[in-house]
Amino acid sequence: MIVVCGEALIDITRLADGSERKTPGGGPFNTARALARLGVPTSFLGRLSTDQDGRQLADLLSLDGVGLSLVSVGPEPTTVAHAIIDDHGSAAYRFVTDGTSAPNLTPAMLPAALGPDVAAVYVGTLGLVLEPISSTIVELLQREGGRRLVMVDPNIRQDAIRDPDAAHARLNSAMARSTIVKASEDDVAWLYRDVDLETAAGRMLAAGARLVVITLGRRGALGITAGARVQVRAPAVEVVDTIGAGDTFGAALLAWLTEHDALQPDLDIGARDLESALSFACQAASVTCTRAGADPPPRAEVAK
Repeated sequence: MIVVCGEALIDITRLADGSERKTPGGGPFNTARALARLGVPTSFLGRLSTDQDGRQLADLLSLDGVGLSLVSVGPEPTTVAHAIIDDHGSAAYRFVTDGTSAPNLTPAMLPAALGPDVAAVYVGTLGLVLEPISSTIVELLQREGGRRLVMVDPNIRQDAIRDPDAAHARLNSAMARSTIVKASEDDVAWLYRDVDLETAAGRMLAAGARLVVITLGRRGALGITAGARVQVRAPAVEVVDTIGAGDTFGAALLAWLTEHDALQPDLDIGARDLESALSFACQAASVTCTRAGADPPPRAEVAK
């Protein structure tokens, strides 16, 4: 079982022709769905609204097979992200978060303990920068880090960050308690200004991570451990948009580790296995890029 902790929200996407599309989203929400579609037992830990959008988010998680026993619900309206798609299919976001559901996961809403079947915990995106959910996640990682594999995906959304210094400190604290840090090139540039990717990865490893994976868009992904450096290329596909591609990548990496009995807090992965894992994750992410919105593939659509 993998527990995914963070936000679920509604993306309102403005397309190139000026029209709008309303779709479910949020990095952890997308990741939980992608994991479940890839055949990994998954549970979502977050705050959902009792409004129509919140019920839709819950229904979609349940439909994909994601467990909802760790979800709390309340009357706050569902969090909204306004996304604008550029000519290359990439999205920029503006968030409406004040008084909404996703940030309002408090420490009191955490389970007293995670079950013995929980092998890994995933956290990321708005949950690492908004309050009170970010303090809740820090508490969760303080409790679970070292006991279970932890993946941290910073997935920086600068429009949602009101105090960059505090966000840096919180993200560094989370990454220090991680087994895997999965970040994009843009994330790394924000976290480690004026430092190249490999130097930044070295700093994350020195802080405590066992594996750092940096996604490179169309160029694939780079994986670095204390003893290996692997870069793989992404499959060439017709990109509709990139929404959810990074979330699918992270989920597929965890799915590969699950299938190979490697979900361990002391993860030790060699170059050959790392190449296989990154290639699998790139394939899954590339499928998502061929579809509108965050629509991760089922396991049957991703080659071994």
